[in-house]
Amino acid sequence: MYFDGATRRDGAGAGVVFISLQNHVMPYSFTLTQFCSNNVEEYQALILGLQMTIKIGVREMDIYGDSQLVISQILDEYEVRKEDLIPYYRQALQLLNQLDSINIGHVPRSANKLADALANLAATLALGAGESMQVPVCNRWGIALLERVEDIDTTNMICVYTADEDDWRKPIIDFSLL
Repeated sequence: MYFDGATRRDGAGAGVVFISLQNHVMPYSFTLTQFCSNNVEEYQALILGLQMTIKIGVREMDIYGDSQLVISQILDEYEVRKEDLIPYYRQALQLLNQLDSINIGHVPRSANKLADALANLAATLALGAGESMQVPVCNRWGIALLERVEDIDTTNMICVYTADEDDWRKPIIDFSLL
């Protein structure tokens, strides 16, 4: 499991990515409904991932995050000094104790890109409480690549599109012609 959190001016988000032993990737993105610090959102992402893990019955896992502080606190290498982090630290430990075998490690941000992107997406969307959204991500070209561009004669090419006066796109089309 990879986890990451993100805070924006308008919201906060968490990203969790599970990768199975068969290399199946299961990405999850959560909008956090209350504004919080970057360390709290990192803990939130870890806790959300652990809750999902326990719910689906996984008992052994590797856990990676790019927050040196959170990872070091969970491994008891750093003391939790900030009062606002203590409840999250305790909750994470309680969930970790429900697992049979864990390996926790710090990874550089470059190795945590997918969780980071999911956290940033959720923070940017800033959905309200009770709202959810499905966001499919597709991997394809919009148009097929042309094999030999020089074969196309682009001289004297024009493109014309007319829109009815009541077409909602008319102001956009008119603006693009300026």
